[in-house]
Amino acid sequence: MQIEWRNCLMAVETKELIVEAVKRLLMQKKVKKLTVKDIVDECNITRQAFYYHFEDIPDLLKWVLERNTDRLVEETLTQGNAEKGLHYLFLLALNARPYVEHSLQTNYRDEIERMVEDHLFTFFLRVVEKCGLYAQCSHADLKLVMRYHSQAVLGFLKNWTEDDSNDLDHIVHIVHQLVVGEISPR
Repeated sequence: MQIEWRNCLMAVETKELIVEAVKRLLMQKKVKKLTVKDIVDECNITRQAFYYHFEDIPDLLKWVLERNTDRLVEETLTQGNAEKGLHYLFLLALNARPYVEHSLQTNYRDEIERMVEDHLFTFFLRVVEKCGLYAQCSHADLKLVMRYHSQAVLGFLKNWTEDDSNDLDHIVHIVHQLVVGEISPR
């Protein structure tokens, strides 16, 4: 039992080592064509070790997003209220933006865009379900509403400006009001 635990811990540590290598490659070397060879050379492991942990590079990126989505949901829920949680989400997304932008410049652009969209949607859906919001909606309607909100926030983040950074609190407040239905056209 203790050996299994140690192996599991070593596997997670190796995965984290690989993820850090990818981050360095994206930010420092600004690779356009991210390859497994680049990654294994950067973190001094074998190709076999990489493939033991991940099927391919999109699988690695999916693992990062899934792991971060789980953590993000829990951390967001501990912020005190929904608006503070949304503010926290915006700050994390803005801090991750350089990595995402560099990732989108690689040969995995389409997969990364799809994964980011899926995970932001999943984040919104899980938070709303845990908070009991939109209880009057069917599950299908809830998914549609969360798709709408996640795409709106993603659109904001894609086109984020320095002025937006200066007005972050106000933007978060308005987005929060829209999400909870405090702003309507009437």
